[in-house]
Amino acid sequence: MPQKDPCQKQACEIQKCLQANNYMESKCQAVIQELRKCCARYPKGRSLVCSGLEKEEENLTLMSGSK
Repeated sequence: MPQKDPCQKQACEIQKCLQANNYMESKCQAVIQELRKCCARYPKGRSLVCSGLEKEEENLTLMSGSK
């Protein structure tokens, strides 16, 4: 049986927050930060939820380096 994603709860909280706030990311920064903290606690590849966050951060790094 596959292990439960350790950061699933935080990802669900982000979805709830976004829905409650008309998908305004700025209103959900606290819960987004909680997901980032959770992802930092686990090795890369351990959480499927965090893999999307890791890709987003890689893209931001690439974009900021191309100025």
